[in-house]
Parts: sequence; C-alpha cells; structure tokens
Amino acid sequence: MGRVNRSLAPSSTLKTAIEFHGHLGPYLVLGLLMGELALKEARARKYFGMDISVSGVTKRPKSCLVDGLQISTGCTYGKGNIRKEKGKAIRAVFRNLDNGRKTIIGLQDGLIIQLDGLSGHKDSGLLAARLIKAKPGELFKVNKS
Repeated sequence: MGRVNRSLAPSSTLKTAIEFHGHLGPYLVLGLLMGELALKEARARKYFGMDISVSGVTKRPKSCLVDGLQISTGCTYGKGNIRKEKGKAIRAVFRNLDNGRKTIIGLQDGLIIQLDGLSGHKDSGLLAARLIKAKPGELFKVNKS
C-alpha cells in the first residue's frame, strides 16, 4: 500500500471514488481521506464496524464529502450506518461499533478558507490533486473519546 506518509494509500481507491461520484473534487478527496483516517484512529472494521454521523454537508459541493466517506469506510445509506445531520461546520463523528469509542474529525481552519475561495471546476480539481498528497494533520482536527 505504499509509503507511510502517503494519505490516500491505493490509487485504485481514488479511481473507484471518481467512478462512483462522477468526477474528482476536493470534497470527495476529503471524504476519502477522512474515512481512512477514522478507520485507523478508531481501529474499526471497514463496512460493518463503524457508524458515522456527518454534519455541515447538506448542500453541494460539501455533500460530496459523503461519497468519499462511503467509499473509504464502507458505511452506506443502504446499510444505515452513515447519516447526514444539520450543522454549520463540517465534522464527522465515527463510532467504533465493537467498543463504542468515538473519533470526531473536522477540517482545519486554513483548509476551510481554501475551499471557500474556489472558483470553478478547474480550481477544484487542482486543489483535490494537492489534497491527495497532504498529511492528515494538515487537513483535519481529530478528537477521541
């Protein structure tokens, strides 16, 4: 799966996400990376070992984050282990179903400023390509309980 510093391990995951979602965008990438980080931090099993509640993603393009979360964690609307909640800030609560521990992940403030400053598909694609190479600490705030 590559080097330790690489955030998004297999390129096949990114390819699958783009095919599922329809295009490459920063919120899709953030969902992928956030989900992978959550699985690692929570030490949860993919597909059935986690429950996700994500807020601040009720409208596009922010809602694209949910597609990335579904691909990276295996949590889906069909299984009912992911749901959207109302909220202003983008943040997700990941609950390990085996031990009940929670991991809360939000976006770094500087990243929010970059996302809000995007002006079209070209800018979005360029930012998405940069995000793929970023370290999790540059993108996310993590709290465990």
